[in-house]
Amino acid sequence: MKYAVFFVALLGTAPLAFILQLDRKWMKFAVWGAVAALALWQSTAINFFSFEDYRGSSRGMEVSVAYLLAAAILGACALRGRFAGLAPSPGAKLFLLYFLLCLPSWSSAENTLYCWLETWKMIMVYLFYLAIRSWLDAADGAKALVDAFAWFTIWNFFLIVKAHVSGVYQPHGSFPHQNSMVMAMHMYGCMFLSSYLCRGRRGNMLHAAAFVCAAACAVRSYSRGAIALMPLAYGVVFLLAGLKAAPVHFGRVFSRAVPLGVAGLLGLAAMLPRIIDRFENAPESSGGTRVELARCAVEMMRDEPWRGIGMNNWGIKINPPYGYAELAGRSQNRGDDFQDGIVETVYLLVGAECGIPALVAMCLWFFWYLFSCVRLVWRLAGTEYCWIPAGLAGGMLACYMQSTLEWVLRQQMNLVVMMSFFALVDWLDANSRSLRKSAAEAAGAKNGSVAAHA
Repeated sequence: MKYAVFFVALLGTAPLAFILQLDRKWMKFAVWGAVAALALWQSTAINFFSFEDYRGSSRGMEVSVAYLLAAAILGACALRGRFAGLAPSPGAKLFLLYFLLCLPSWSSAENTLYCWLETWKMIMVYLFYLAIRSWLDAADGAKALVDAFAWFTIWNFFLIVKAHVSGVYQPHGSFPHQNSMVMAMHMYGCMFLSSYLCRGRRGNMLHAAAFVCAAACAVRSYSRGAIALMPLAYGVVFLLAGLKAAPVHFGRVFSRAVPLGVAGLLGLAAMLPRIIDRFENAPESSGGTRVELARCAVEMMRDEPWRGIGMNNWGIKINPPYGYAELAGRSQNRGDDFQDGIVETVYLLVGAECGIPALVAMCLWFFWYLFSCVRLVWRLAGTEYCWIPAGLAGGMLACYMQSTLEWVLRQQMNLVVMMSFFALVDWLDANSRSLRKSAAEAAGAKNGSVAAHA
């Protein structure tokens, strides 16, 4: 039944694109629908060639309602003559470089079908990026996109509350794992914190509520890395918002941060016993496993430095008859059905599977957007969008640092979330000059009106 519904939806993509291009408001509803599909990913995605028992970064050829809506939005933008292009920014070009440098790993893969699953995922998330980027050009919809993220965050919070009441120790909300959720909540939380600090509560209660929900979700996950990085991420946001992004005095930003800090400390105190227990009683084997798998990844990179062992083939090569686990001392007490896990860092995972050139391209891609956000804080100072890059800079820094301990940024949902933010950053960068001009004209008109009344 699910497959039949999917094919009906697929056939309706082209007619939907034609309908959406008739009115920008309908395109906005389609974008909101795509974000809602993210919040209900498990219910709105269908998996072809499913390998649920495989221990890899891709376990099937997933197609989500979010992707179908993205295809319709992209088609509608093209019909309106607002297609952003196949590589509309330096960041997009870096992603395509990363994608192309991953393809040679097919030649060393044990299972090329697993390679295709990862390749398909990369194609789909780039489709989503192009749809959001083109829609932002067509509809000037940055604020509507951020508001959709806010409602997604609040929805995820209620899922966490439900799981907490049910006694779930580490809930994950709409995401496949608590660490996946935490990285997304870092991004959302930092952006909404920046919104509150720069704009205040007046007319902005949605973002203030979304920040509280994002912070609560991150803490309630009991993820040690996430809790440790929260002060750094929020501190970066406070610094950027106070120094350059806020069109108000630094003291006003500080006064807005104080009640949030007090509320945060009270909330932290309520959960402190469980958090301390999580840090003190974490299994010692967890750290040892991370180190051993990291050694395996390094050995794979030494054996195949240029092309890697094959996209999404880690789950094959880490197990017998291959000798990487034995080199790291992980060959003892393994049953016939035992399958080792994935190395707990996205950087070593990409380096092992796709080679050092692909790893370098991925790092350039990631950090280009962090650099762009910091640069945009200065470029957009005094505009109505200045708070977005200030918040995303703190969120990206936290995600990139936590990725030294997690491979979450290879998971599909998190890649889609990141691609949405990357599209938003690219739109701000491409339109920074016109946004500054509009802000200057608005300020001039306001000053002229004040002078006239005086």
